[in-house]
Amino acid sequence: MDIAHDAIAPDAAPATPAKPPLIRREDYRPYPWLVPQTELHFALGIEKTRIASKLTVERNPAADPSQELRLNGDGLTALSVKVDGEPVNDWAMDGSDLVVALPAAAHTVEIVTEIDPSANTQLMGLYASNGMLCTQCEAEGFRRITFFPDRPDVLSTFRVRMEGPKAAFPVLLCNGNKTSKGDLEGGRHFAEWHDPWPKPSYLFALVAGDLVANSAPFTTVSGRKVECNIWVRAEDIARTDHALESLHRSMKWDEETFEREYDLDLFNIVAVSDFNMGAMENKGLNVFNTKYVLADRDTATDADFDAVEGVIAHEYFHNWSGNRVTCRDWFQLSLKEGFTVLRDQLFSQDMRGEAVKRIEDVRILRAAQFPEDAGPLAHPIRPDSYREISNFYTATVYNKGAEVIRMMRSMAGPERFRRGTDLYFDRHDGEAATCEDFVKAIEDGGEIDLANFRKWYSTAGTPVVKIEQRGRPRDDQAELIFRQFLRKPDGSEEPSSFTIPLRIRPYDTFDGEWLAAEQLVVLENPTEVILIDDRTGALSVNRGFTAPVIIERKITDGQLAILARVDDDPFARYEALQELAVSHLVAAASGDHRADGETALIEAFRAILTDDALDDSMRGELLMLPAETYLFEAMAVGERKADPGAIHAAREGLKAAIGGALASEFYALYDRAQNVAHDDPQGRGARKVKTQVLVYAASTDPAKAAELAANQFDRADNMTDRQGALMVLCGIEGSARETALKAFYERFKGNDLVIDKWFTLQALSLHPDVIAQVEELAKHSDFTMKNPNRVRSLYMAFAGNPQGFHDASGAGYRMIADVILALDPVNPQTAARFVSPLGRWRRIEPGRAALMKAALERIAAAPDLSRDTSEQVSRSLDG
Repeated sequence: MDIAHDAIAPDAAPATPAKPPLIRREDYRPYPWLVPQTELHFALGIEKTRIASKLTVERNPAADPSQELRLNGDGLTALSVKVDGEPVNDWAMDGSDLVVALPAAAHTVEIVTEIDPSANTQLMGLYASNGMLCTQCEAEGFRRITFFPDRPDVLSTFRVRMEGPKAAFPVLLCNGNKTSKGDLEGGRHFAEWHDPWPKPSYLFALVAGDLVANSAPFTTVSGRKVECNIWVRAEDIARTDHALESLHRSMKWDEETFEREYDLDLFNIVAVSDFNMGAMENKGLNVFNTKYVLADRDTATDADFDAVEGVIAHEYFHNWSGNRVTCRDWFQLSLKEGFTVLRDQLFSQDMRGEAVKRIEDVRILRAAQFPEDAGPLAHPIRPDSYREISNFYTATVYNKGAEVIRMMRSMAGPERFRRGTDLYFDRHDGEAATCEDFVKAIEDGGEIDLANFRKWYSTAGTPVVKIEQRGRPRDDQAELIFRQFLRKPDGSEEPSSFTIPLRIRPYDTFDGEWLAAEQLVVLENPTEVILIDDRTGALSVNRGFTAPVIIERKITDGQLAILARVDDDPFARYEALQELAVSHLVAAASGDHRADGETALIEAFRAILTDDALDDSMRGELLMLPAETYLFEAMAVGERKADPGAIHAAREGLKAAIGGALASEFYALYDRAQNVAHDDPQGRGARKVKTQVLVYAASTDPAKAAELAANQFDRADNMTDRQGALMVLCGIEGSARETALKAFYERFKGNDLVIDKWFTLQALSLHPDVIAQVEELAKHSDFTMKNPNRVRSLYMAFAGNPQGFHDASGAGYRMIADVILALDPVNPQTAARFVSPLGRWRRIEPGRAALMKAALERIAAAPDLSRDTSEQVSRSLDG
């Protein structure tokens, strides 16, 4: 595999130890100095930028006294240091930190540094991207710009002056409000910015480049006019309307739902093509990956439009849940991220419908977070220790964190939950807070006891709730017994006592009626019993997914099939079908093919296909089989290990059985959906079900599927139909595949985001030669290891392809190990994110497990491994 064809010079930095020091939450101490004001002067250049900083510091009365001011740095050299306007020479470097003695209670400290943004391949701090300068400072990137107490509990107001050549950087942006601008001699110009709201250094942002803006003001609830700008390169401006509209919708929703009004005169979003993350909520100047800004019908799918809207909402909502109230330390990361994910989920539910959005959120949780909770990288949503904080930007912190806060909302109810969040914002505005501060505010404002609930913050793992129904002699009631526990890696069960809210409703499968209204059951003990009607034939449980738990119970395929047809809770209906499919597929992958289960699934799918009351968007969700990563977790229980090959074969076999038995129903659905216009209100659902029909057709009649997909591809007037067709064609051998791939590339070459799709569709395909195809794609002239989006589009997609990644030869594991080793010296943050798929080796059958472990050991043996990758690999091996 040729992955080193790009000549990349990594940052010049000393080698880091294999195991950096462990940072513990219990060791937190307030910083001994306050920094009420920070002034920064940037003389900007792509290859040389000089930064002059002036810090006003005061002793912190809440901290232990110290005459030592320790300022964090990373790869920096101080050109000069002044204290109270006078040069000093008694400062010293302690590792990467600058240390200077300060005898009095207050001082000013001035430091000049110089950096080369063009050499910053880590994309942390100030770096160059296609002739533009931009920053990414979360979590610890500001220390790569200038020496500073780079921790989230040091809040400061910032005044910034930016100077640079006007031809290269006609637009100069920073946090806050612009206070001045003008021209200078020699073709240079300047802009000055002031952010009046105290913020930590991780929220600092700067952008300088040749950009244009799509602008439209937003009038806040109090009548203030806010200038809203989406800044992009000129050629991308036509694809920014959706982003701007999404921003306005987010601002309005946050005012109406949480009564949070925006607090500056400007809100700027800048799209950057080289970015490690999705987006960053810097105060008043959000920096975004272009993937989450640019969208139009020809180049973006329906899912892309949703992602743009959701991520813009997420970053905007951070203005309060993250910026105005920030984190005391990085152990509290879920304080801002979990809460803000919940806020963006609620927003998207209101924009697009609750049921489908809830299913999407749970699918992501199960595909990413449940495996994380069950593997060597498991951690609580508020970790107790870390070696590299960038490794804790995880599905656990974000997605499980959101689910934990959602549980509080479910127990308190929306109105009392809102009173709690109001109290949280009122108490902690302008402060660096903790997860405990948030829980206490919900407890006080929502009038709810959360003493036991706090266990969710300190305990890793996904609770299992086992449900048993037992009749009572001489009584018309039955006992419903709930037993909760955490399942250890060896399969043993450790009783647990989480607070678990479960919405339930009993159903009489004989008479076909609901026996009672829905009720919320709140578990808090290892075993609890409630009484229900003894006629209950099937229990609709965890309706709306009120708790992020695994439900285990004895229920027949017939009962599940009934719930999949009649349940009045859309999520519970979806869940019954998923439960039925998981049970069947795990049994099949274990060698127990159950004809009854397959028949029940076929009949359940027949009902879905022919139910005229179903919206197609919901129908499309119900037609999706459980993801293979979720099936791995369901199969790997106790001593039984997941067999990726058997799971893949079972899932493909079930698809073929369903597709073959219901071919006429599928094609009738396709014909109907084809006639729905793009702009029809039902168009979105129609596009979703068309793709699902093609998926099932490909498993039973590849020739017919290729014909339909090729025709859809040729006729498509939108990216959703085009991509859906190409996805199916990529997995089918034949000339239609090659013709479509060539046509797609020729049409969109030069459009980086769409060419990312071209790489991804091939890397994810079911084609039998997918490994060889990925190896060839790595040699393509459009592939580069320099751009995180492009690397992820090929290799992260491949790591998520169960068939290719888990190839029995181990070639997939070796490929990802090669990628990690090639990326680590250049962009360790991106490299470390590839470790997780290999880290699940303990849950895989012995043959593949040995190959995965060998790949990890090869990475661990590499010299000068970064802190990011070293921590992930060592935890994956040590388990």
